[in-house]
Amino acid sequence: MRIALLDDYFDTLRTLPCFEKLQGHDVTVWNDHEQDVERLAERLADAEALVLFRERTKISADLLERLPNLKLISQRSVYPHVDVEACTANGVLLCSNMHSGTPSFAAAELTFGLILAAMRQIPQQMAALQAGQWQIGVGHTMRDKTLGIWSYGRIGKAVANYGKAFGMNLLVWGGENSCAQADEDGFKVAASRQSFFEDSDVMSLHIRLHPRTRGIVKLSDLQNMKPNSLLVNTSRAGLIEEGALIAALEGGRPGMAAIDVFEEEPVIGGNHPLLKMPNVVATPHIGFVSHEEYELQFSDTFDQVIAYADRAPVHMVNPEVWEDFQAG
Repeated sequence: MRIALLDDYFDTLRTLPCFEKLQGHDVTVWNDHEQDVERLAERLADAEALVLFRERTKISADLLERLPNLKLISQRSVYPHVDVEACTANGVLLCSNMHSGTPSFAAAELTFGLILAAMRQIPQQMAALQAGQWQIGVGHTMRDKTLGIWSYGRIGKAVANYGKAFGMNLLVWGGENSCAQADEDGFKVAASRQSFFEDSDVMSLHIRLHPRTRGIVKLSDLQNMKPNSLLVNTSRAGLIEEGALIAALEGGRPGMAAIDVFEEEPVIGGNHPLLKMPNVVATPHIGFVSHEEYELQFSDTFDQVIAYADRAPVHMVNPEVWEDFQAG
C-alpha cells in the first residue's frame, strides 16, 4: 500500500522498532505541518492509507473529496479532527483504537510535571536566573494540598496516585462511574461541583472532549477557585468555555494555570495571550510526546494498517464503509 504519515515533526517514527511493521509498503513521511487543503491534497494525491499523528491535522470533507485514492485513515484515540460522515461518504474507512485499558503515563507524568513547575515557579525562576537575577519569589509545596481530579479515568487515576505519593489530599469530581471508582479506591468524592472548585488547591482536567463536554468548565466555576490555586489542563482546551480561563486569571481566581493544550494548534509566534501572562506555565501539547508513548501508540496504528492490508480491519469507526467494499 501507498502510506502517508503526517506531522512527524522530528522524524521520530523511522527510529521506532514498530516502524518495521510497514516494511514492504511504500511509505512517505512528512515532517512539517500543512493545513492548506489544496497543498495537502497535492501531497496525498496517491496515498491509499493515511496515518495521523493524533489531532495535528484536520481531515475535512473538502480534503477528502480531493483524495479519490484514499481508502484508510489509521490513528489512535479520539477523532474530533476527522469528519467521519465525510469519510463514509467518500468510501474512506477510519480505524482508531480507543485504548480504553492503557493509560497514557506520558500524559500523566507531564501533568504532574506541570503541577510542580507551576507551584514551585520553576520556569520563572530559571528565566530570572538566566537574566542575571537570584530568587524572584516564593512557591508552594505539594504536601497536604488538595488535588482535585475531574474525571477519574485512565489518566486521572494515574495523576491521583502521583498526588498521593506526594502527600496530597485527593478530591474527585466527574460522572457517576468515575466517582464510584474513586470512592472504591479510597479517594474522596466532592460533595458538589461548587465545593470541588472551592476546595481544590490544584485542579486538573482529565475529561474527553466531545460535543457535550465542550465548554463544560464555566467562568463561574473558575471564579470559585482560591486566589492561590492552580488550574491544570493537559486534556483539551475546548473543555473550558471560550475566553473563561484568561478572564478568570485576570480576575485572580485561580491564581495560576498550567496548560499543554490550546484551542487552535499549533501556536506559533509567541503571541497567544496566555503566553504573556506571568502566572501561566505552558507547553506545546507534548503530553504524549515521548519515545515510549510513540512506540505504544504507533504500534497500534501500524497494526491497523496491516490488518486492513490483510483484509481484516480492526477498530473500525465507520464499519459500513468496509461492508460496502465487501458487498461491491
